[in-house]
Amino acid sequence: RLLSQHERPVEVFILEHGQPGSPDFQTNLQRLHDFPVAIHYIQESTPLPVIPPDIILIDALLGTGLNRPPAGLMASLIAHLNKCDNPVISIDLPSGLFSDQPTPPRTALRASVTLSFQCYKTALLLAENAPCFGTPVILDIGLHGDYLPTITPVYELPDRSLVQSILQPRPAHAHKGNFGHALLLAGSSGKMGAAILAAKACLRSGPGLLTTLVPEEEKSTLPISLPESMSIPYGDQSPAELLPDPEIYRTIGVGPGLGQSVISKKWLSYLVSHFKRPMVLDADALNMIAADPSLLEHIPAFSILTPHPKEFDRLAGPLSSDFDRLKKASELAIRHQLIVVLKGHRSFIAMPGGRCWFNPTGNASMAKGGSGDVLTGMLTGLLARGYAPEQATLLGVYLHGLCGEIASQQLGMESVLASDLIDAIGPAFISLQKTPT
Repeated sequence: RLLSQHERPVEVFILEHGQPGSPDFQTNLQRLHDFPVAIHYIQESTPLPVIPPDIILIDALLGTGLNRPPAGLMASLIAHLNKCDNPVISIDLPSGLFSDQPTPPRTALRASVTLSFQCYKTALLLAENAPCFGTPVILDIGLHGDYLPTITPVYELPDRSLVQSILQPRPAHAHKGNFGHALLLAGSSGKMGAAILAAKACLRSGPGLLTTLVPEEEKSTLPISLPESMSIPYGDQSPAELLPDPEIYRTIGVGPGLGQSVISKKWLSYLVSHFKRPMVLDADALNMIAADPSLLEHIPAFSILTPHPKEFDRLAGPLSSDFDRLKKASELAIRHQLIVVLKGHRSFIAMPGGRCWFNPTGNASMAKGGSGDVLTGMLTGLLARGYAPEQATLLGVYLHGLCGEIASQQLGMESVLASDLIDAIGPAFISLQKTPT
């Protein structure tokens, strides 16, 4: 009716399923009869409509509230529409897509755009559903502003104001010792790029000092590439001999490009057993923990784990859906008192106290090797800088995504490198310090 009032040609197809529509449906159907809109009824005895190639499909069949997969005529209609190449705009949710549980394959309509209301539904934040929801657009429909603060959501999204409230000013009369000393264990033969990315991102995030543990055969790589980082070359010596007191560091980051050699495993085991403050574990550190789950019991409380989905599945066991990963990440965080950052387009953060967050920043320009190494460095730097682990995680993941947005604005979505994310850390900090006009 509204489209017709705007002089758009419209045809309406109503799927009959043996039950009367809601009172709102009946009221609006009655109003529609006063407009020049063709109304068709789809029944078991009628053929499915032929869809011309030059029209836009608006999907308002189901929306939210689904409690079982579509069946019968509804399933046939969804399959029929999915065979069309027409652009599809779904209202609230694509028909057949569950909002808060896994959707069986091939039972949901594939939309180009989903116009949803007021808040994200969980399904619209998960990569496995992206072929169904296309581009999600959240519309403010004027719900009462006092209502949302009265409820405790299962999942939350940090907004700009929350992240800005975390930022700590840098005291004018401070010195480098006030901002913490970080240790980074990263890199191996052929993978020193990961160590350099993590180390540079760490230093860009504000710590006063950084020392990087590097393999003996690569001892010249880091000083040449990043003279701002000190380095400790290691070989066959025992970790206790080379680093008798790891507690001299405020935090430790482990994993980027590390490999899973016997020496790497020895260092990881030593550090998680002898360091008592929160640390950051990524990449090969997580793979080694997955191979030896007993290490989980030694990881300091409130440490930050940053797996991508495959690394997480190795750590938590085979999982069949993103919803299963959310549940398992939260369980792991609570059981072991860790922070789990499940990396993705909308990275998921599970806190030890049970709160869970989806990060709203970032874009597809970051889907390149090295992006995770940058995040590890940033989180390590923020912990060393003095942020509490929960604050460091929310701020670091948000900033990391913001770096991707800033870099892609300058370079385009295809051309962003992980090193470009590091170059954008400063501008990202500056943008958060400004109040939008």
